[in-house]
Amino acid sequence: MSGAAWPEAALWLLAALPVVTGTLLCLAGRRVDALAAATSLVVATATFGLALVVAVERPSVSRPFMLASSLGLGVDGLAAITVVTVTAVALLVLAVAARQPGEAGAAPARFHGLMLLFLAAVVITVTATTLPTLLLAWEVMGATSYALIGFVWRDGARVTAGRTAFLTTRAADLGLYAAVAAALAGGAGLGLADLAAAAPGWRDVVAGGVLVAALGKAAQLPFSVWLSAAMQGPSPVSALLHSATMVAMGGYLLLRTAGLLAATGWAATAAAWIGALTALALGVVALAQRDLKQLLAASTAAQLGFVVLAAGVDAIAAGTAQLVAHASTKALLFLGAGLWLDALGTRSLAALTGAARRWRLLGLTMTVGAIALAGAAPLSLWATKDAVLTAVREVSPALYAVGLAAAALSAAYAGKVLVLVLRTIPAGAEDAYDDERPGTRRVDRLAQAPLVLLAAGAAALGVLALPPLAGSVQELVGGVAVPVDGAGLAVSAVLAVVVLGLVAWLVRGHRLPEPSWAGRWLGLATATRVVVVQPVYALAAGLARFDDSVLDAAVEATARGGLRMALRAARIDAVVDGGVGAVARGARRLGDLARRPQTGQLHDYYLVVAGGLAAAALVVLVTR
Repeated sequence: MSGAAWPEAALWLLAALPVVTGTLLCLAGRRVDALAAATSLVVATATFGLALVVAVERPSVSRPFMLASSLGLGVDGLAAITVVTVTAVALLVLAVAARQPGEAGAAPARFHGLMLLFLAAVVITVTATTLPTLLLAWEVMGATSYALIGFVWRDGARVTAGRTAFLTTRAADLGLYAAVAAALAGGAGLGLADLAAAAPGWRDVVAGGVLVAALGKAAQLPFSVWLSAAMQGPSPVSALLHSATMVAMGGYLLLRTAGLLAATGWAATAAAWIGALTALALGVVALAQRDLKQLLAASTAAQLGFVVLAAGVDAIAAGTAQLVAHASTKALLFLGAGLWLDALGTRSLAALTGAARRWRLLGLTMTVGAIALAGAAPLSLWATKDAVLTAVREVSPALYAVGLAAAALSAAYAGKVLVLVLRTIPAGAEDAYDDERPGTRRVDRLAQAPLVLLAAGAAALGVLALPPLAGSVQELVGGVAVPVDGAGLAVSAVLAVVVLGLVAWLVRGHRLPEPSWAGRWLGLATATRVVVVQPVYALAAGLARFDDSVLDAAVEATARGGLRMALRAARIDAVVDGGVGAVARGARRLGDLARRPQTGQLHDYYLVVAGGLAAAALVVLVTR
């Protein structure tokens, strides 16, 4: 193979290798269970190596496809950074799953096969250059996510959770179909880079379709509900799904199509506000959680809100840095939560008090992840979130205020986790364990090794938003330049420290959910109830009444009307059927009569002919 052809072959192989291997593992099933984990690790390692090759070489390939389009793959600066992040996180997640599989160990071949198929769909999504390629990968990503969330298929609640996630994102995915149709009608073609050139009216439809599909995958408002249900899946699934892959792909698509959003004059603004409001609202939801995985799920939507916000203000470099840093941080936290769940049999925050002290290496990595999630200096999300907020401040002070409040909430819910898991292990802690499933009381040492690498990423990847790497990232991905703002970095650092300190003071010496906790939180809880809970409850109650009195009534009236029409149609159909039956019976009798003379005897045919001639002669005589 020539040197020029190798990068293109590597790009095809990057997509094909996990597809073929994942399919074979799923088809082989229990017969290859013993080899499944090792096989997936080898394939994930090779995929990561291929991702490095294509990130350096930047190849592009294309093959003709229907609708005068093509199936195209290509690697530019944005795809290069993202595909390396995706494959690296996937490799580390699969490494942990191989050492401490938990629920995934029930059917390892099926689990690892589905994980590789899911990885392939994400890789193709990242490198897609045309809408048909993106749509194919988008659909496979949704289908495999459903299978992974409902992996323990004998548990009806988990299957229902997977169905909720699939149907919610599937409804949003219809936006991509609308975008394809509008792109064809608008004359721009189906290349992602060409969508902004569509005719103005059609361009709005394309942008709206892409925006809806991306918001659904990224679990942004109003599609956030599916992310909570997805926590029913095995912990490695949560770690991969909510860090660098499916949820991140919604934000990635908006970064990829930021030029299209800006060209409409409204889609970019809508994306920015939806991202900011999601970061704020889901931050409040995360702060209220008492389940560690649910808190991390809500924080995923909130942190991806900053990526969507960056896409809305064309801060592509800042959004990319936020996406990469969040991927490492959230993969670390979900994997650590899964290890705690396997060991202690619980993910309740109250029961996890002092958990970081039980296994020191795991506790240390989880502490790094929580501090990074809080946005505390000098860890990664401190710099990346501030880079996004710096760009936002130049566009809209109101949007900046919402984003800053969301950043403060990040410190609050991360601090809540941090203070609880670092506290001294309380007496009688064992009584609170095993509330979800029996714990093993052990954590595999090698399973913690990938967490060390992820913790290093959570600590250091903020350099992507700081000089001198910020300029290089800017050159790679484009968008508006976001200069480093020393004052903004200082504000973000102080804000995180103040909020973390406040959280530590509030929970000092207390263990959830003791009565003294309520006393400490009384003022804050009262304010939150008045400012947030009561208005939201009133709105929800009003919407519920509207749903009962208008929407449900309309649906029931339509159903009753449809039933009446069906009954009337059935009666009419009975008359028609009766007439058809009568005609058929008459035709059958005539046929019987016509067959009677057909005996096969020659004299019978002569007799018929003679009778016919006699009848004809009679008619002639009568009519003369």
